[in-house]
Amino acid sequence: MTDNERATCTALAGLLRAAALLALWGFALTCIAALVLALTLRSLSTTATMAFGAVVILGALERYFAFRLRFDAALFDGLARGTVASLDALDKALSSLGLREAPQQQQAARALDDRVQGTRQLMQRHAIVVACQSAMFLLALMTQDIS
Repeated sequence: MTDNERATCTALAGLLRAAALLALWGFALTCIAALVLALTLRSLSTTATMAFGAVVILGALERYFAFRLRFDAALFDGLARGTVASLDALDKALSSLGLREAPQQQQAARALDDRVQGTRQLMQRHAIVVACQSAMFLLALMTQDIS
């Protein structure tokens, strides 16, 4: 890997570590919504119940994205530090773990730019899910009868 590729991996790993704050927010919303449903289900309005339920359901998807992003952060950090020698070695390790299809012999390793783009798309999807969670949580709070 070139110095520029290692710098890209370092920057992306740092960005993924910073994005972990968003994952913490999504996890907190999920836990609070689940706790509210568990403790006050009968006294909630139908709209609030459905909104808190949506937050919990979206929380499962959020946890999957957060897991994938944390895994990608570790992989890019390994590439940046040189503990993963090359993209080809990474692909072979992932395929031996059953996390990726084994590359064909004549097939070149997936380019770093493609991997970075894929991770950025995953970050965007994660942010969209957390934004939807936040909107549903806010809807649940706004429709709750405070009496």
